[in-house]
Amino acid sequence: MRWRLLGGAIAAALALTGCTATAPTPTADQSRQVPGAASSADIPGQTPSASNASPRTAPDGRPFVVKELGRFTEPWAMAFLPGSDRMLITQRSGALLLRDNATGRSVQVQGTPQVVHAGQGGLGDIVPGPTFADDNTVYLSWVEAGGGDAGAVVGRATLNTSGDTPRLDGLRVIWRQEPKVSGSGHFSHRIAFSPDGRYLFVSSGERQKFQPAQDLSNNLGKILRLNLDGTPAPGNPFAGRGGVSAQIYSYGHRNVLGLAFDADGRLWASEMGPQGGDEINLIKPGANYGWPNASDGSQYGGADIPDHKPGDGYEAPKVFWNPSISPGSLMIYSGDLFPQWRGDAFVGALSGQALIRVDLDGENATKGDQWDMGQRIRAVKQAPDGSIWILEDAPSGRLLQLTPPA
Repeated sequence: MRWRLLGGAIAAALALTGCTATAPTPTADQSRQVPGAASSADIPGQTPSASNASPRTAPDGRPFVVKELGRFTEPWAMAFLPGSDRMLITQRSGALLLRDNATGRSVQVQGTPQVVHAGQGGLGDIVPGPTFADDNTVYLSWVEAGGGDAGAVVGRATLNTSGDTPRLDGLRVIWRQEPKVSGSGHFSHRIAFSPDGRYLFVSSGERQKFQPAQDLSNNLGKILRLNLDGTPAPGNPFAGRGGVSAQIYSYGHRNVLGLAFDADGRLWASEMGPQGGDEINLIKPGANYGWPNASDGSQYGGADIPDHKPGDGYEAPKVFWNPSISPGSLMIYSGDLFPQWRGDAFVGALSGQALIRVDLDGENATKGDQWDMGQRIRAVKQAPDGSIWILEDAPSGRLLQLTPPA
C-alpha cells in the first residue's frame, strides 16, 4: 500500500530530522502477517492483546507511570553500567555524561573524540563491552570528517572513573564506514554485541546514496559482524571476497537505528523507510533487505518503489508502518516489572512521537500498543530493575522512567 506527501520542501526538511515523513492518522495501518501470526490493531492508546491482558493502568489510561529524571541536550543513546548505579548518556554535540542514578548527578567524561555535529551526525551510540566487568571497556560511535566528507566510526576505550573527573583512556577507532561521502544523513552507527559476547554488530547507513546498499564492495547500507577488535568475524557470508566485504552480515539496508537480540539469540533491527515503509526486520546472515529496489514506502515526492512481494529475492520486513513513525531505537524486554511484555520489542518513534510495542513470537512479529508520548523518542532501554527508560530527542530532551502503576 502506498501513500503520498506533496511538496519537496517537506522532504528536504525531513532529511535532517529523521528521513521519514508523517501524515494524517490513517483509518488502518499495515502489518506484514506471516503464517500462524496473530494480528492486532495498531491505533494510538491501549490495544489489548494476549500478551498484555488486563494490565494495571494509570489515571491517564496507560499501563505505566512516567517520572522525569533529568534533561539533556540532544541526547542520542544511554547505557547502564553493569554492577553499578551509574549510566552513560551521549549528546549529539559530542559530550559524554556519566550519571549517578542514586543521586541524579551527571558529570562530563573527558577524552571523548572530536565529532562532526551536523545534520544527523555527531556522537552516537555507547555500549559497555562484554568484558566491562573485568576491564571497563566501552564501545562508542560517532561521525568523523575526512577528505572533505564524513563517515561513521566505532571506537573502544577504557572508562576510568577514579578521582573526580571520569575519562576515556586509550580511545582507538576500530571500524570506519567506507567510503566517506558527502552529506550529513543516514549514518545509523548503532552497536550491539552477540549474546555470547564474541561478536560486535554495527549498523551502517547508506548515507542517502541509495545504490551502495546493494553494492558488496563497500560497507554502506549494511549490518556488519566484527570481532571485538573491529576485524571481520570469521564465517561471515561474503568473507571470500575479502576487504570490507568480509565485514558484511546483511545488506540492502537504508538507515538501521535499532539493533537488539531476543532471548533465543535472534537479531532484530528497526529501520527507517523513505516516505512510509518503516520496518522491523529479523536479520539473517547473507540476506538482502531490498533497499533501494524494494520498500513498502515511496520516494519523497511520490515516486514509486516496488513493494516487497514473495519471490522478489529480498527479505521482507516482519512489520512495517505506513505512514511513517521514524523508528529511532529498539529494545527487547526481559524484565520482571512488566511480565506481560517479556519478550516483546519496544520502538522509540521520532516523527511518531510515541513508544511502540511489537509482539515477538519466535520469528514472527505483529503490532501491539502505541502510546503517544508527546515528543520524539530517541532511545529506549531496560534498566537493571526492569523499569523502562526513554530519552527524548530534543534540545532539552527529558530522561523518563516508566514503572507499573501502584
